[in-house]
Amino acid sequence: MKLQPIVPFEPIPDAEIPSGVNWIHQVKWDGVRILTYYDGHDLRLFNRRKNERTKNYPELGTICDHTKANSLILDGEVIALDAQGRPSFHEVMKRDSARNQSRIQVLEYAVPVFYMVFDLIFCNGNWVHGRSLYERAELLRKWLPVSDRVQLVPVFQNGKSLFTSVQTQHMEGIVSKKLDSAYLINGKNENWRKIKVTRDLTAIVGGVTFRAGTVNALLLGLYDSGGQLVYIGHAGTGKLTQDDWHLVTVLARRLKRDDNPFVNQVDRSEEAQWLQLQLTVKIVFQEWTAGGMLRQPSIQAFVRINPKQCTIEEMNE
Repeated sequence: MKLQPIVPFEPIPDAEIPSGVNWIHQVKWDGVRILTYYDGHDLRLFNRRKNERTKNYPELGTICDHTKANSLILDGEVIALDAQGRPSFHEVMKRDSARNQSRIQVLEYAVPVFYMVFDLIFCNGNWVHGRSLYERAELLRKWLPVSDRVQLVPVFQNGKSLFTSVQTQHMEGIVSKKLDSAYLINGKNENWRKIKVTRDLTAIVGGVTFRAGTVNALLLGLYDSGGQLVYIGHAGTGKLTQDDWHLVTVLARRLKRDDNPFVNQVDRSEEAQWLQLQLTVKIVFQEWTAGGMLRQPSIQAFVRINPKQCTIEEMNE
């Protein structure tokens, strides 16, 4: 039986941390959502948009070699660590965006990854997503083959203490889940809630500015409900290295266009070079200003998603 990829259950954003005996809390890892599909013979990895990533993480291909289950669908996040030992979206995107096989082989050793598993959807030929989170967690503990690279995500009872801890360690946030909740495939509801230390979104790069011949800032936008690109601010700081900025400069030359793609006023417009709308980037920020701009945006990494998915409605959910 060949298992087909699904769209995973998504948490909804919330500002309040729920409490009570029916809630558990887990670290929200700053990684890539990856589901594992094991049919007893083959193992495949897919992201939440159902794009295959099996070749990107060859060291995870043996996840199920030591399980006694004859089939599994696991849900979790693949993470990579920065120099301080913290999960880094910038680092894991080096692995996730690689397409050349020789490059993947080099990165396997240069950027090690870990698979943080938090749910079980299918087990031994049966769908278990309709069972409670408590029951699925018991099954996961029984059937998940834990190793140095594959870890079961810890569970905490005190959400406020956990949030304070991840805040102190400059991590992404937490996810709170009801113990009696089913796993809603291709859906989201209040039974899973994400509480973030900082906010994030994926934006389209509609233009750039230069300093001494090298790109030094990205001009960012999101599509509105009418399909027009709305300027939301510029970002020139974050996790991009000098080599990354040089690569962005090369891409900017290739993607140059003459007309301004934004529908509203753009600061730095006189010095801007406009781009074809192909590049997308993950941004973390503090809040939206009254004028609809990002406050303190910071670049995390370039991502490969369809720019049409970068909408004001979707990114503010």
